Amino acid sequence: MTSSPSPTPATTPGEAASRRRVLLAAPRGYCAGVDRAVIAVEKAIEQYGAPVYVRHEIVHNKYVVKTLEKKGAIFVEETEEVPEGNIVIFSAHGVAPTVHEEAKRGKLATIDATCPLVTKVHKEAVRYAKEDYDILLIGHEGHEEVIGTSGEAPEHITLVDGPKDVENVEVRDPDKVVWLSQTTLSVDETMETVDALKGRYPNLLSPPSDDICYATQNRQIAVKQMGAEADLVIVVGSKNSSNSVRLVEVALGAGARDAHLVDYAEEIDEAWLEGVGTVGVTSGASVPDILVHGVLDWLAARGYEDVETLTAAEESIHFSLPKELRRDLRAEAKAATED
Repeated sequence: MTSSPSPTPATTPGEAASRRRVLLAAPRGYCAGVDRAVIAVEKAIEQYGAPVYVRHEIVHNKYVVKTLEKKGAIFVEETEEVPEGNIVIFSAHGVAPTVHEEAKRGKLATIDATCPLVTKVHKEAVRYAKEDYDILLIGHEGHEEVIGTSGEAPEHITLVDGPKDVENVEVRDPDKVVWLSQTTLSVDETMETVDALKGRYPNLLSPPSDDICYATQNRQIAVKQMGAEADLVIVVGSKNSSNSVRLVEVALGAGARDAHLVDYAEEIDEAWLEGVGTVGVTSGASVPDILVHGVLDWLAARGYEDVETLTAAEESIHFSLPKELRRDLRAEAKAATED
């Protein structure tokens, strides 16, 4: 069997093995908002007993969803699917005000596990709408977070899905326009979109603080540093996780020769390792570290035992659990059905 010529000099097995290493990103994995949301579901099941319903995936990760299902969580797409008198938890991505109204009509007790950083964007949308601004929301169409934020002021919000979408934007008053963004976007692409918008609307107002969350930014910074050194970057995360998908894009943009998104180590293709000396490993903000360790074990079994941690930032942020967990929600739900 013959192989295609390689542009790199041939090395002996010993030489190849001697330069095999893993760069492990820090920070990676769970952010404070995801940790809060997952614990909220676990605590609700523990305090109130199963089943506890969750509207949409609590976070975008297959493993987390399956694990919570085994503990007694039932995931539904719409609030109307939850039987009257039960408890429903709203996911970390946030929901529109109409969803809260649906839950009230359905006589449901609710736990709002929306990430506080997403809640901040919701409040900004409400404030700017009250001041009669046109709000340009930078984000991806159909993403749950975007749907929730847009629902706060639908008559004022226009979605801008990346730089290519800027030419389609129309506003009432070019001197009264503000931009907000989905929290899990690529920092670079978001600022590219902002620059394009400012080209059309020089007086475009920026939010009082950056909407892209600290965890998303920190993970992207680490991957940028990693991409400059790694031949291959493996991002652990699910395909419906926006921040995980962005990490693959950032790695390639930073110079990595190849980058892939996997849920589990078993999804890695050994062909990806051909000619690879340095493998970068990171994970999205909704990924438990057990899945990363599975990837490290898989790589170690193939000669990549040398693991070097690449630290881009230190994270110490914690969010308190939803206040609803301090109440007897089963009793509240039952009382609602008797009204």
